[in-house]
Amino acid sequence: MSIEVKVPPLPESVTDATLVAWHKKAGDSVRRDENLVDLETDKVVLEVPAPADGVLKEIKVADGTTVTSGIVLAVLEPGEVAAETAAEPAALPVADADADAKQSEPAAAAVSSDEASHKMGPAVRALVEEHDLDPSQISGTGRDGRVTKSDVLSHLAAHGEASAAGDDSVAPVNIGATGAAGYGRSEQRVAMTRLRARVAERLVEVQRNAALLTTFNEVDMSAIIGLRKRYQDEFIKRHDIKLGFMSFFVRASIEALRAYPMLNASVDGTDIVYHEYFDIGVAVSTDRGLLVPVIRDAQTLSLAAIEKTISDYGQRARKGDIGMEELTGGTFTITNGGIFGSMMSTPILNPPQSGILGMHSIQQRPMVVDGEIVARPMMYLALTYDHRIIDGRDAVQFLVHVKQQLEDPARLILEI
Repeated sequence: MSIEVKVPPLPESVTDATLVAWHKKAGDSVRRDENLVDLETDKVVLEVPAPADGVLKEIKVADGTTVTSGIVLAVLEPGEVAAETAAEPAALPVADADADAKQSEPAAAAVSSDEASHKMGPAVRALVEEHDLDPSQISGTGRDGRVTKSDVLSHLAAHGEASAAGDDSVAPVNIGATGAAGYGRSEQRVAMTRLRARVAERLVEVQRNAALLTTFNEVDMSAIIGLRKRYQDEFIKRHDIKLGFMSFFVRASIEALRAYPMLNASVDGTDIVYHEYFDIGVAVSTDRGLLVPVIRDAQTLSLAAIEKTISDYGQRARKGDIGMEELTGGTFTITNGGIFGSMMSTPILNPPQSGILGMHSIQQRPMVVDGEIVARPMMYLALTYDHRIIDGRDAVQFLVHVKQQLEDPARLILEI
């Protein structure tokens, strides 16, 4: 008896999803729990697994279609799946003699262009089509060999270097008086991903509905850097994770939020909701855009537990394995533009939250300490807040409190 493969129940507050790409085509054999298709919501990519072994008899919904819970995506004919033949991997023993070839050559030989294209998101597929690339020639580093944007860019860089190194068949570009020879004026129109469209919508919404204001300060990171250098090796041995900066900022923010609870509040109509818990969102950059997974009850976690949670969230967010419930409900957010080299910026609120802390790159700068000019590792901090419920004085003092915690980490232990 045939089995209908349906759109699973979508997360709360999500009404529909976009079918991104099928990983199988009609007539393919599939195994139970093998991912058949990716569905993209505003925040996450959901996988739809095969309910049983069998053959994918019919695909009813094409790529790019908007779907809702319960819609039939495909029809599966259950049955035994024949063992996979060894015809394709036959060339593998040749590659065993060379470690590098073993990782690169078989992928190109065994994966068809169609199969590789199914392992790309919309943005990556658009980039591949823009440069007229064969996806089967691009080594995917994502989950299940999925091709990411970084993989495409690396492929382009390598291809460009190879051409420059000595491809005599490519004629040099002759730039004449106009300075524009060889350069066209083509355009590419690519639909926004669900995530990018939702981010754009929320950013415009918060600009329209909140009274945004940003205050700045700077923090001397000497004490934190000294602690990390002194205890890093022992910390790694005991906790199997590196001691980073973000855990200190999470803890410092929590102590500041305790002192200034209006930064941990949100507006609901004409009411102010004060949250008596601390669910801290930490912004993570992915190929699909910015995601903000939430560290629940962060006030109960040690530095090591915070670091492990952040590391786990970061890895799963980039793989697309993070769930909607892990991306909603935060009370305060921290974003780190410093990892991209940002010296100073004005972060924008993550609604309905009322505050967001921006970290930036650490730079050696001359500072006056005890009447002498010395070089210190300094970081600019930025706090964007909703002026509707937060006064400027409270916002400034909140940021000063964060600064004090970081410049004297003993305060984090003593909770003062």
